[in-house]
Amino acid sequence: MITIQPLLPEDAPAVAAMRQATAAHKGDKLGPEARPMFDGMFAATPAAADVRVEAGTVGGIAGFWVRPAGAQPGARVLYIHGGGYVLGSAQAFTSFVGQIARRAGADAFVPDYRLAPEHPYPAAIDDAVAVYHGLVAEGAERIVVVGDSAGGGLTLALLSILATDKTSGVVQPVGAAVMSPLTDLAMAGESYETRAEADPIFTRDVLKAFSDMYLRGQDATLPKASPLYAQLNGLPPIRLDVGDNEVLLSDSTRYADRAQAAGVEVTLSVWEGMAHVFQSSLGQFVAAEQSVDAIGEFLRQRLAVPSNAIKGA
Repeated sequence: MITIQPLLPEDAPAVAAMRQATAAHKGDKLGPEARPMFDGMFAATPAAADVRVEAGTVGGIAGFWVRPAGAQPGARVLYIHGGGYVLGSAQAFTSFVGQIARRAGADAFVPDYRLAPEHPYPAAIDDAVAVYHGLVAEGAERIVVVGDSAGGGLTLALLSILATDKTSGVVQPVGAAVMSPLTDLAMAGESYETRAEADPIFTRDVLKAFSDMYLRGQDATLPKASPLYAQLNGLPPIRLDVGDNEVLLSDSTRYADRAQAAGVEVTLSVWEGMAHVFQSSLGQFVAAEQSVDAIGEFLRQRLAVPSNAIKGA
């Protein structure tokens, strides 16, 4: 199912202000030196009420637990943060993840997976797999996986890896939600051209630089790197949210088309006027609140489904 969410009149001034603020820096390439700046942006997300944050380790990977009051027993959210495989940290994302975890009604774990260029592919996806298996080993009964940007790509790659592992009896995710996911590091989507002017933040060259630091010469169409090229049969229900004004729009629309053709239950919401991972701008855009609310409700519903009810499990 594909829905187009119109730009709300009350969001139009904030969109114009954001464009003005980012115009001077569009196209700037970012490396490890930008990590403090990037973390500061996400750490500024308003914290949700009645959410406790604590350091932890799952599957041998350090990170942070985000625990809302009244969390469902046995339910877990694995949140894989974005940052182009180069930026981002678990601690910086705890406020944003708290907003999602509170709406989903479940404890969430945010891992500090290894970042490029120090740790290139497949370090990040290997860490994501380790954390998932760690959650299962700790007794999680129902798991949803959530991610934004590069973390969205890792989320979808993880789903395909787990789906091929069903014969081992591993608990399968009951659902997944991704925001502006990177699904194709070969960058073959048409929106790199059709949204080149509309995107207020990214250019193909900026994302290519991230990809190069991560892949270090590996094939961009490897399924574990670019989930668009992975086996999609037998995946759990997936929700994708993406801005209409981003060069990564095609990464979501093409993935949704392929997943639907493979029999996956897919919900794709395209938000007009919105840029990359606009959900993190809670308090700035009404659309951010609406999208996070919808994601939280989707996750809450999926976590009410027993893991053995997943199609093909």
